[in-house]
Amino acid sequence: MSLFACRWLPGKRWRTKQGPRPPKALVFLCHGYAVECGVTMRGTGERLARAGYAVYGLDYEGHGRSDGLQGYVPDFQALVQDCDDYFTSVARSHPHRRRFLLGESMGGAVALLLHRARPDFWAGAVLVAPMCKIADDMRPHPVVVNILRAMTSIIPTWKIVPTADVIDAAYRMQDKRDEIRGNPYCYKDKPRLKTAFELLKVSLDVEANLLHKVSLPFLIVHGGADKVTDPSVSELLYQSAASQDKTLKLYPGMWHALTSGESPNNIRTVFQDIIAWLDHRSTEELLPELEQKARHDHQHHHQHAGK
Repeated sequence: MSLFACRWLPGKRWRTKQGPRPPKALVFLCHGYAVECGVTMRGTGERLARAGYAVYGLDYEGHGRSDGLQGYVPDFQALVQDCDDYFTSVARSHPHRRRFLLGESMGGAVALLLHRARPDFWAGAVLVAPMCKIADDMRPHPVVVNILRAMTSIIPTWKIVPTADVIDAAYRMQDKRDEIRGNPYCYKDKPRLKTAFELLKVSLDVEANLLHKVSLPFLIVHGGADKVTDPSVSELLYQSAASQDKTLKLYPGMWHALTSGESPNNIRTVFQDIIAWLDHRSTEELLPELEQKARHDHQHHHQHAGK
């Protein structure tokens, strides 16, 4: 299976007379359900690259230009593992740069699961309207969950799950709605049965087993008028997480697609906050684990010197 990857690197403004400066840090994009990185998240990649970051994205199986049946997520853990494999391979080629995740909507759950797989690997995460819990009034009865589980083994790829038009609910600006509808790499049909079940399953898993264990620094940005992922879910993550460095920014009146579907002024405001948060936690120094090793070696040396 081939998966499509893309990247945005700092341009000429990031060069000196001695040549290109290293990026401030690496940012890895986790896109939302039914969209992709190369077009839908291009604005995010370009803005962060202009701010001095090296940005990398991967289209999940069944999404964008990657292989797989379009809109079909047969195994969410396999999707997360694909991201982990690619992101860590890129990170190995930049051993002295800090590594951040940026996850939008379903990609927020992907980012949290990547953190669970490697708790000390990531320097932080930006979570944009993350999908990390099902709102209480939307939670299906356990009997319904069991019926869904049984049906997925019989008709997993059926486009059968009834949903409202997410594009109209997520994107405030009509030109962005038109762009999504005209993008052949975005899936616009009803969710497939197994995909819906995988999203339900991972939401329940994150809520029950992960929210209180989140320990990395994170910034949550969420629109106060979001009708796709409930802002109260982000508040729950903020309250529950074990992280000492955590920030929640709610934007009154903004919708779900904060980084692409809002007015230009609103998008600019959100990215100012994201870039300021990243800048505060990005340096050109060695990664924290290397700094800790150096301190440990220094202390070890002094202990021996004292003896």
